[in-house]
Parts: sequence; structure tokens; C-alpha cells
Amino acid sequence: MRIGHGYDVHRLVSGRRCVICGVEIPFDMGPEGHSDGDVPVHALMDALLGAAALGDIGALFPDSDDRYLDADSVELLGVVMDRVRAAGYRVGNVDITVIAQRPKMAAYIGAMREKLALRLGVGVDRVSVKATTEEGLGVSGEGGIAAHAVVLLEDL
Repeated sequence: MRIGHGYDVHRLVSGRRCVICGVEIPFDMGPEGHSDGDVPVHALMDALLGAAALGDIGALFPDSDDRYLDADSVELLGVVMDRVRAAGYRVGNVDITVIAQRPKMAAYIGAMREKLALRLGVGVDRVSVKATTEEGLGVSGEGGIAAHAVVLLEDL
């Protein structure tokens, strides 16, 4: 077994779709970024790559490459999973914590878990997504969104 951790943070800005774990949430702001800015999926990709010792998403999908401009992060997660499987691993489980003052996410957690489980090739019972705030402090209290992701990989 191998364990990986990922972290990502983006500023929330006007004029962007708010995509979190592949689910679009109606909101007047969205994560700034070269791709769709899906913060928890970025953290998840880094956790997967880290657990398999395959680098990080900055090297795999550089923001200097226009092929990834406005890219769907869940699609990029598929590329990461191809590499993880090619390295001889499968996902045991995933645990994600999204940190944001807003938007509120509770109503979307089930859809997020299903979307990620499908892309990871595991049952939804192996994917945890939680949302919390920083009580108006820290990155999320200043108009940002952050996420931590932890994964367990198992040998194929």
C-alpha cells in the first residue's frame, strides 16, 4: 500500500464557473485557474501522483501549455489514473476536505462522490468528500477555496 497527500488553493473570482469535484455549483464566482480551477480534483491528482511517485500536476499539465486552458479537471484525472494503473496501482480509498467559506456544498456532496468514484473506477463507498469553513479566517475567509486530499493506493 502507498499513501499520498495533495493540497491546492485558488482565489475565487467573478466570471468563472464554480466547479468543485466535477460538479458545477450555481454561484457568482469560481476558482481562478488555467484549467477549470477544480481545487479538490487538483489536490486529488497530486495525492495520486505522489502516492505512486509519479511527480505532480504542474509537471504533467503545465499552466504554460494552452492545451490545458479551461480543461475539465475530471478529464485530466482520467489521465492521472491511466498513469497510476500503468505503474501497477489501484485506488483503495480517497478522502477529500474542501475548505471554503462559500459556496455552501452540502447539497452537492453526493454528486461529487459519484462523479469522482466513476473516474477513479471505484465504488462510491471508497470516496469521501467533506466541506468545512475556516470561520472567516485563513485562505477561505479571504475569498479563496482550498482542498486537502489523501489517497491509499494498493498493488493491482
